[in-house]
Amino acid sequence: MSFSTSLTNHFLIAMPGLQDPNFSRTVTYVCEHTDQGAMGIVINRPLDVRLGELLEQLEIVALRPSATQIPVYQGGPVQTDRGFVLHTAGPTFDSTLSITSDISVTTSRDVLEAIASGEGPDQTLVALGYAGWGSGQLEQEMSANAWLSGPASQEIIFRMDPSARWLAAAQLLGVDLNLLSGEAGHA
Repeated sequence: MSFSTSLTNHFLIAMPGLQDPNFSRTVTYVCEHTDQGAMGIVINRPLDVRLGELLEQLEIVALRPSATQIPVYQGGPVQTDRGFVLHTAGPTFDSTLSITSDISVTTSRDVLEAIASGEGPDQTLVALGYAGWGSGQLEQEMSANAWLSGPASQEIIFRMDPSARWLAAAQLLGVDLNLLSGEAGHA
């Protein structure tokens, strides 16, 4: 795979016909896409869990009370017991992968400690689990019209209401998903 075909720092937008319950009507931010596969975080599936519950389980004291109200997202069906924090650039932590100069993902406890103390990144999205694809799997799904892909937007990831992200991500490409059929056509 050449660099130009990598979907790193792109959105995967589920097409209306994608029926997999893990991905129906989702937007996934692709953190890494190589010849070996792809890894991403679903950004529009908030769970009925707040960060305060995770901090309590990890015995991390929230010095910044508002941190306890940060929503936690279902990041995907893989390793749903593991935390992933998408965040804007700034401090790095024990296990930070820099995706772009503006966005990173961190999986280490110290990012949660920083968020709880008010010293974390400016913008964050906390998720449990991730979406993963083996070598060639995502490309196969793309050719089967399961996904639209387009450049990612920090506005959509960090500031937009989660319920609006699916349509907004497609609108960045000039696509109105409300006008697309869930059925595939064949000539």
